[in-house]
Amino acid sequence: MKYADWPLSAPVNLTWEITHQCNLKCVHCLSASSNESAGELNFEECRTIVDQLAALKVFEINFGGGEPLLKDYFLPLLLYIHEKGIVTCISTNGTVLTDEAVACFAGNPLVNVQVSLDGATPEVNDRIRGQGTFHRIIKGIELLAGKNIPLSINTVVTSLNFMQLSNLKELAISFGARLRVSRFRPSGRARDSWEKLKLSSSQLRELSAWLGNDPTILTGDSFFSISQNGRRQLGLDMCGACKMTCCIDPCGYVYPCAFMQEKEFCGGNLRETTFKDIWDNAAAFNYFRRLEPEACRKCPRFNNCRGGCPAVAYFVSRDFNSADPECLINWSRDTSSGSPLVK
Repeated sequence: MKYADWPLSAPVNLTWEITHQCNLKCVHCLSASSNESAGELNFEECRTIVDQLAALKVFEINFGGGEPLLKDYFLPLLLYIHEKGIVTCISTNGTVLTDEAVACFAGNPLVNVQVSLDGATPEVNDRIRGQGTFHRIIKGIELLAGKNIPLSINTVVTSLNFMQLSNLKELAISFGARLRVSRFRPSGRARDSWEKLKLSSSQLRELSAWLGNDPTILTGDSFFSISQNGRRQLGLDMCGACKMTCCIDPCGYVYPCAFMQEKEFCGGNLRETTFKDIWDNAAAFNYFRRLEPEACRKCPRFNNCRGGCPAVAYFVSRDFNSADPECLINWSRDTSSGSPLVK
């Protein structure tokens, strides 16, 4: 039986973009965050959603944004979630951390924190996240380090920071953290920088080999499409959207994943219906559970990635029957040199 033929009764984990507000304006932002918060869920609405997720036995909520720590009720909401026994992962840019937030995270077995950093030097990071952000982010990491908080540095891999991945790993280790790498995808503000920042074929090959040789590197979403067989046991081998995960946006709309927050993919709004109804019955969700791109069905690697990341395929080609253009099988014969990961 195919995995997609038996969707789980609830997601194992989900992403909750808790606010559109952000104090930075990163060029690769998946949600094109801003300073606006109009229409966002209030605290009581969020508590009601948490009650529903707890009843369905959702294991983990991954918080993003925007910047979660700018939401005035975020820490009280975390406490409420932890009372329900749900694990949380907080993705922060590290620049607005407070002593209160660090105290909330420290020693809490239900908290993981990942801080976004997109370069091992100011010259690289600041081209992506904004002038002066490198040193501000490092100060945030210093606040978290050594506080008994599971900590990772998260880097979205682009052509700008590709050559610094090994340096970023060493930087993470120096703070007692691990490096987590995420794919760069053309959603939100990143659509405007996709052609400039996407990896070349040679860089994708080198990245795949580097990841295959280092199981200590954490990988985020959809790396199965560029992974060698030796690394496959470390994560999913297919897109988990609507099967194991989904995304709630700041206004209560539910989408297949954080990278597909488009009106046509919306499963419904939690102000109007229950999470269970959306998960069980939304037409968009059932479509993604059945999705097997035509371009991939005869591919020898189909059972390894089942088409890769639908978000990349769609936003590049506007066609869900197209393959993930960065899938291993689709790499061209481009041999243009990329900068070495290991010096």
